[in-house]
Amino acid sequence: MRRITIDPITRLEGHGKIEIFLDEKGEVKETFVCVPELRGFEKFCEGRKAEDMPQLTSRICGVCPVAHHFAATKALDACFGVQPTPLAKKLRELMYCGYIIYDHILHFYFLGGPDLIVGPTSPREKRNILGVMEKVGVELSRAVIQHRAYGQLITEILGGKATHPVSGIPGGVTKGLDEEERKRIEEMVLSCKEFALKTLDLYHTLVLENPEYVGMLKNPNFSLDLYNMGLVDDNNQLNFYDGSVRVCAPTGKEFLKFEARDYLNYISEEVVEWSYVKIPYLKEIGFAGLKDGSSSGLYRVGPLGRINVSEGMPTKEAQREYERMVSFFGKKPFTNVFAYHWARLVELLYATERAEALIKEEGITGENFRNLNLGSPGEGVGIVEAARGTLIHHYKLTEDGRIKEVNLIVATTNNKGAINLSVKQGAREYIKGGKVSEDILNLCEMFFRAYDPCFGCASHLFSDSFLQIEVYNSQRELLVSLPATVEKNKNK
Repeated sequence: MRRITIDPITRLEGHGKIEIFLDEKGEVKETFVCVPELRGFEKFCEGRKAEDMPQLTSRICGVCPVAHHFAATKALDACFGVQPTPLAKKLRELMYCGYIIYDHILHFYFLGGPDLIVGPTSPREKRNILGVMEKVGVELSRAVIQHRAYGQLITEILGGKATHPVSGIPGGVTKGLDEEERKRIEEMVLSCKEFALKTLDLYHTLVLENPEYVGMLKNPNFSLDLYNMGLVDDNNQLNFYDGSVRVCAPTGKEFLKFEARDYLNYISEEVVEWSYVKIPYLKEIGFAGLKDGSSSGLYRVGPLGRINVSEGMPTKEAQREYERMVSFFGKKPFTNVFAYHWARLVELLYATERAEALIKEEGITGENFRNLNLGSPGEGVGIVEAARGTLIHHYKLTEDGRIKEVNLIVATTNNKGAINLSVKQGAREYIKGGKVSEDILNLCEMFFRAYDPCFGCASHLFSDSFLQIEVYNSQRELLVSLPATVEKNKNK
């Protein structure tokens, strides 16, 4: 059996490789997206002071630190039985919108989007931000850098730091806004809104008016019939920071709806020997391997999962773009992997509109931004929508307020099953008769990039299942292959 390895895969957060196995006819038999790094955050958080978790876990990823910061903060709210003040919730959500703004800009212009903007078969040295700048021109290139910086500056003003915020604490936040800061954020948010609209205009021109890309968006071989998951508000519409977790079936009908504290009643995880990232699934359906359909418990999260579980968008311009998506595809749920890019830009626009509404609210510069009535340390779960999808932090504390147990299910972990299925679809579409090229392998990589995966966040498994150890010589010939094992219950 012939084996094709893409190592490393590129333009993502973290590290990974793709293993493609061909049969005797040169057709794709199996694919695996392998994550060969173990970071072990769940284990080395144990014993830490609970109040350190929002800062400690924000270091899991330099791209989505705000998501981990507030998932941790919300988990501590629950652990100490304290409700943040209404103002604190608004300030947290406002900062969260700043994070979504800079993160979604990053993906479209720096990571996954260059394949669309520059072209998937363009020279490798062009498929990056420099090639994008050459394609879109100086003016838009400056706007990309400026508005990504605006998102980070909003985070810095509200969170204390542009990358690793320090403001989240049980019961609220450490600082509020003064009027000068409020005006500054309002100016940046309004500019980001205009930029989001221009980015969507660019998407409409480069993608929706390109027959090749339209063909990819409507190719049934690139679609997966999966369950979808995401946070929704009381109207079953998108909210990144708060709400209930809604799960819709592949038909689009609501299947589950639950609160953060109950997630273990509905979600379980499967350990596989070829990756340090586990594969979550819906308990009620069960794990049936890597396949889609209503009988498979696999689900998708992230922009496409969120837009599929939302009954429209809660802001005007984002709703208009959402309706355009519905008109283009003709139905919901959206199932094509490349619809992730469009959904991400709808969310970028929504984040700017939601931030605009929050920054203009009366009382946003108030001083009641923390509830000091903390209870005794206990157990708590915090869930937010990271840019990449649903993020779960679950902590159990000791009586003196230290971390006893941690469970993290991050967005890319939730998407691991879907990512593997999409990569297999791409490989089967483009690899025929054993013929491969650099262009074909990049087309295969586009299928995982659509998810904007963060394997650095996702690789936290610490159990008795370990990867196989493989030793190669300088010619990349396999010399030794051994299963890695661990001895249990030995004190050394």
